Amino acid sequence: MNLETSKNLGGVGAILMFIGVLPLFAYSGIISLVGLILLLIAFKGLADYYSEAGIFNNALYAVITAIVGIIATVSVALIALVGFFNELGLNIGNIADWATDFSAIDWTSIGFNVIGNFVAYILLALVVLFVFVVITAILLRKSLGLLSTKTGVGLFGTTGLLILIGAVLTIIAVGLLLIWIAMLILAIAFFSIKPQQTQPPMSAAAPV
Repeated sequence: MNLETSKNLGGVGAILMFIGVLPLFAYSGIISLVGLILLLIAFKGLADYYSEAGIFNNALYAVITAIVGIIATVSVALIALVGFFNELGLNIGNIADWATDFSAIDWTSIGFNVIGNFVAYILLALVVLFVFVVITAILLRKSLGLLSTKTGVGLFGTTGLLILIGAVLTIIAVGLLLIWIAMLILAIAFFSIKPQQTQPPMSAAAPV
């Protein structure tokens, strides 16, 4: 894959990631997934072009870390929900009667331990998610830092920094906003890549 193809795929992929989170699109998840795949292909192409495996490897590890983080978070949340529903007498065996049983629950009789355990698990899920988000951001920053060095496009480094700051600030809305903006800057960075300039051969020194 040549440089032009890689940078165009990366730019388009970043744009799809940018617009994929907007609620204006019915297929936002699919748009974001396609964007992510294009970005990985672009990272691979650029890693080969610049002979720097870390560009792709760190990006791939970041995606794997994000997937593992999502699975771990969902698992902890499901454990919390199943445990909480069991304490309320709701289980998969009587799911048809949930509507009736739920309305008949005397919420004042529920012990503090039941609610406390549920809240503790939910907080644990959020902590797990936060840790994996930060690790993912660190790996992405490494990849983008290498790309910035190889291409000479400083916007890649800026993108990596914004993603890391956004990951740390995911506990507030501004963190997600920074990551979203970073995707647009990433697209600009990809389209700003220029071919490497070949150095003219050094002429032999004239004999004295």
